[in-house]
Amino acid sequence: MPTKWLSKPQQQAWRAYIDSVRLLQDALDAQLQADAGMPHAYYEILVRLSEAPGRRLRMAELATGTQSSRSRVSHAVTRLEQRGWIRREPCESDRRGQNALLTDEGFAALAAAAPGHVATVRATVVDVLSAAQLRALADASCAIAAAVRASAEHDGRE
Repeated sequence: MPTKWLSKPQQQAWRAYIDSVRLLQDALDAQLQADAGMPHAYYEILVRLSEAPGRRLRMAELATGTQSSRSRVSHAVTRLEQRGWIRREPCESDRRGQNALLTDEGFAALAAAAPGHVATVRATVVDVLSAAQLRALADASCAIAAAVRASAEHDGRE
């Protein structure tokens, strides 16, 4: 099957999207490192745990929710444990599994980091887009995520 190359407008849209994603990730990381001493990946783990019942999730669920490998999440949780922000505990329903539990110290660190993070999200995304653009961004992002998930399932990666 011959390659179906991108048209010039498609190529421009693709490159603009890739550039914006990279710049946004770098801005979020830089802000969180400067203001809270943590990378965005750690912040995402803390957020996921703060929103979970009992502020705890199985490690596998945490990996899935953050779109990370189990080994990457395990490494991050180890670092967050060293800070006293997360504690591991055995999973009651499966003795082989482990839960990650957000500690009170971790919740406090998240609460302290959140205002600066939200300000950066507003300054770089929410406040620079119109309501229609924001809806379009959400729709486009959901469509892209669905296509990637479907491709991963088809290829056996999920």
